[in-house]
Amino acid sequence: MGYIVGIDIGGSTTKIIGLKDSEAKAPMVVKANDPLASLFGAFGKFVDALGLRLGDIDQIMLTGVGASYVSKPIYGLPTAKVEEFMANGLGGLFLSKLEKALIVSMGTGTAMVRASGDSIEHIGGTGIGGGTIIGLSSRMLNIRDIQLVMGLAETGDLSKVDLMVGDITRDEVPNLPPHTTASNFGKMSDVAAPADIALGILNMVFQSIGMSAIFAMRNQEMDAAVLIGNLAAVPVCAQVFKQLSDLFGLRFVIPRSAEHATSLGAALACAYGKRISQIGFTD
Repeated sequence: MGYIVGIDIGGSTTKIIGLKDSEAKAPMVVKANDPLASLFGAFGKFVDALGLRLGDIDQIMLTGVGASYVSKPIYGLPTAKVEEFMANGLGGLFLSKLEKALIVSMGTGTAMVRASGDSIEHIGGTGIGGGTIIGLSSRMLNIRDIQLVMGLAETGDLSKVDLMVGDITRDEVPNLPPHTTASNFGKMSDVAAPADIALGILNMVFQSIGMSAIFAMRNQEMDAAVLIGNLAAVPVCAQVFKQLSDLFGLRFVIPRSAEHATSLGAALACAYGKRISQIGFTD
């Protein structure tokens, strides 16, 4: 059996991964100015890295918003599209090795999928995500590069920007430690440095996503959530979700290669015989 290639096409970033004999191979990310450029750039890089011929590939599976721009098979190979929420669910369960979980896909915004065995259901989401980080940091820090924001946040001090429970009461509040956030940016100091603001932005975004996930888990009677997407690799993400896990007694899993879960899920949809939409040959 040859390779199934899963490709998650974003607006300018494409993630690609191979699936062969139930094993994920060569996850890669390529950026370009438009979806098709990043798609073909990623495919060429993937084939070259593994030394593949086109005949070694059985199926190409596309997902993501950029998949709508593809109307013909890629290089004449069998090419199909799969709905992104399905890919999120399949990829999240595969990487986490869980049988049932809320899959939280953190991209420009955040989508949440209830995944349990063969059942994959989109249950909602929030507009808060990477786009929020870029927008706020652009306005507040004059920085649009999320990598720079992440680096800056490493030396930040939340006590310069966030109001904590310990700031507003001397009494012990049941189940709310003094360091728990009472108000994001509610204690914005005149001496807050760019690093403090950067950390405040990241902390607010991840806390907001985390609380949305907690409400969703309780509503869906689930005790585990799998975090996938580019933001899952941000160090502050793990810190914030660890605090939320300790506070609410729920499990948050950030699997290895979390940023490639959706492209992997696209490939798995074919391997598992899920409903896909083949792209026909056109003149």
